[in-house]
Amino acid sequence: MDSFSGLTSQPNLGSIVEALRHTERDTGLDAFTIRSFSDHWERVRDQYAAFEPDMRAGASEVYLHEMPGGQFTNLKEQARSMGLADKWHQIARTYAEVNEMFGDIIKVTPSSKTVGDMALTMVAGGLTRGDVEDPNKEIAFPESVVSFFRGDLGQPPNGFPKTLQKKVLKGDKPLKGRAGENLAPAKFNALRRDAEEAAGREITDEELQSYIMYPKVFQDYMARRQDFGPVAVLPTQVYFYGMEPGTEIGVDLEPGKRLHIRCQTIGEIDDEGNRRVFFELNGQPRTVRVPDRSVTSELARHPKADPDNDRHVAAPMPGLVSSIAVKTGQYVNDGDVLLTIEAMKMETSIHGERAGTIKAIVAPVGTQIDAKDLLLEFE
Repeated sequence: MDSFSGLTSQPNLGSIVEALRHTERDTGLDAFTIRSFSDHWERVRDQYAAFEPDMRAGASEVYLHEMPGGQFTNLKEQARSMGLADKWHQIARTYAEVNEMFGDIIKVTPSSKTVGDMALTMVAGGLTRGDVEDPNKEIAFPESVVSFFRGDLGQPPNGFPKTLQKKVLKGDKPLKGRAGENLAPAKFNALRRDAEEAAGREITDEELQSYIMYPKVFQDYMARRQDFGPVAVLPTQVYFYGMEPGTEIGVDLEPGKRLHIRCQTIGEIDDEGNRRVFFELNGQPRTVRVPDRSVTSELARHPKADPDNDRHVAAPMPGLVSSIAVKTGQYVNDGDVLLTIEAMKMETSIHGERAGTIKAIVAPVGTQIDAKDLLLEFE
């Protein structure tokens, strides 16, 4: 559609139709129909304006790095969230380099993400292709890269680069043949019980399918729903941008159950970063305290790892510590998983580069860390 096109590799359909009209390649498509579809999606897109990339012109470099269009904009957002927005062109060049290093793979949604995750890891950590391919240099590979080289996405037509595969898998054995052939049959009754326990209620068949395919995403969604309720019933504009004082909306919770909500006024920010919101619910006055996410508190500064101290474990990139696999006083072997960092849809497991006893966990679960921050310390 015209209203979705023109930035990366997607050409404008309306322009193609007009350019080919009255030629032997005339598409036969009706320009008015195309325009009516595009007008609709133009209005829809306008509601998501706050999430648009900052691109203002076409980007022909897509023919150099070969990113799919959706990956292009997603990776730019990932780079921005990791503080790497000013290194975008370096990331794009590194993406092309990673693609070649991985065997010039077919890039669809999961495989293109694998290449993008590795490119971000290399730029954030100052790594070169030589560093990644060096069998003697320890690298914290993103989980998507480990999954790819294990064969979870299938077998590339030309196979995996064997030396790099051995380094990425750290002794694990890759899958042979089609990945799905190794999956055990799904036990739907047991899976439904697990999903309903995560949801705290009975679930629909559609929700069960979501849980089976994306269990972590489903659990995160249900946890958020338990905190905030069924926000899917809110109008798009209200969900994304909130209500202004004096505005009123109707919300259909279920057939025959409609709530009328009127925002009256919004109070000042208190010492804890919350605002008191005054509103009417079906004509009855209500108040609620909500956090104002536009207020950014002073982030605690975390100590940096000493690059010359082999007892220090440093963060390879910015992100959030999502899980820790060890405890203080625990003895770990070389190559054991220590913790996992999550950064904008990218998970990276940090493996120990030495054996030893954990002296201190400096960054507990939930800690927002920057590249080269100290995570753990060995005795």
